[in-house]
Amino acid sequence: MVSNDSDRGGGAGKESHKPRIGITTYLEPTIWGVWERDAALLPRVYLDSVVAAGGVPVLLPPVGTDPTVLELLDGLVIAGGCDVDPASYGAAQHPETVDTRPGRDEHEAILIRAALDADLPLLAICRGLQMLNVTLGGTLQQHLPDRVAHDEHRPSPAVFGQTEVKVEPDTLTGRLFGDRSTVACYHHQAIDVVAPTLQVTARAGDGTVEAAEVTGHDFAIGVQWHPEENPDDLRLFTALISAANKAARRNQ
Repeated sequence: MVSNDSDRGGGAGKESHKPRIGITTYLEPTIWGVWERDAALLPRVYLDSVVAAGGVPVLLPPVGTDPTVLELLDGLVIAGGCDVDPASYGAAQHPETVDTRPGRDEHEAILIRAALDADLPLLAICRGLQMLNVTLGGTLQQHLPDRVAHDEHRPSPAVFGQTEVKVEPDTLTGRLFGDRSTVACYHHQAIDVVAPTLQVTARAGDGTVEAAEVTGHDFAIGVQWHPEENPDDLRLFTALISAANKAARRNQ
């Protein structure tokens, strides 16, 4: 494990390390081989995306939460996953809100706040964007088809929808994606009331918030889509690694 600043690239004559990117994980009942136990897990596509962009993935399970772990990291990814517990934003539970994990919500909220306080580069994906919004004081639309009257954001179980998003100019999102992009979505929840410090930077044609950035930070962005599902488009992960390198040099 890392134990001193020289290991992080600050020592004279030492080669800088690849950026270490923490990724939050699921804690789920899991079966492998002869075993049936709770396990921390994460789809491999997240790991591959970080590695392909030039980083080293570090898994952050939702147990034993300690925000000081971020001192060992150069960037943070809040991964997708289950529905956010509506109690975390003061709402009653919708019938379509299922499989919530309040412990994971609390874990990720702690890490989000710590990352923003430290100005650590932050990428929040799908549920991650929802957690970013809730952590900063926003709320969620618990079942998006109630509002948009279609299922195109989550066409069927384990099938990603293809969503065209319109991107705001003069934003980080705009610099990465131009004015429009087609992205892979799989969600039935979305941002409702936008948190005060979030700037919406992309929307789907039906008005659904698809990206947002935290004002006052160089790299704190959330997307409602799943960039890890497209290995030929590493723009978000490459930008995260670039921001992590800059932050690491700044902190040497």
